[in-house]
Amino acid sequence: MTTRTESVDTPAGEARITWHPATGRAARLVLALGHGAGGGIEARDLRALAAALPGEGVTVALVEQPWRVAGKKVAAAPKVLDEGWRALWPALRAPGLPVVAGGRGAGGRVACRTAGELDAAGVLALAFPLHPPGRPEKSRAEELLGAGRPTLVVQGGRDPFGHPGEFPPPGPHTPYELVAVPHGDHGFAVPKRAGTTQEEALAVITGAVAGWLGRLPAREEI
Repeated sequence: MTTRTESVDTPAGEARITWHPATGRAARLVLALGHGAGGGIEARDLRALAAALPGEGVTVALVEQPWRVAGKKVAAAPKVLDEGWRALWPALRAPGLPVVAGGRGAGGRVACRTAGELDAAGVLALAFPLHPPGRPEKSRAEELLGAGRPTLVVQGGRDPFGHPGEFPPPGPHTPYELVAVPHGDHGFAVPKRAGTTQEEALAVITGAVAGWLGRLPAREEI
């Protein structure tokens, strides 16, 4: 797979986009994915999507926030993350395609908070941190439900930041889709005793995302 890395200046410092272009057919959209607060674009779910989706006509852009590019160990504050994401948006729009905003963990929260103002074509939240571990009363559901765009949440069945059963039931007043990854933790790792292989867990993620992207309405209909 041919990839390209692009540096982008933001108010928070230098950010980086690693492009995984669509292959075999004309690209129909860009899926921009940010990383979480505890890791970078090497996360297993981000790597799996970058490998699987280009063949489906989706260009995947893996975004590294400035704090990560600078080699810092602690993620920036939410306001700073949002500033960095906004500054990256023109580069993500440069191919002239609809852009679906997304990310894992904190990256998904950024996508939710900024989707409306940036006119994203949709939002993909991987391992959305619904609440801090052991603190369900500190819910962040409002961020998710306020995205204002077609939204897909992919959540591990044993994610300590919120398992699928803790999310508000999808419906007319909670317009999003929720896909559970059986036995997956916050990083979508599955234990050996689960009876589900790591490859099968990742296939749940890539299949669900590919199917959801294929059902998104044409941009002019959103």
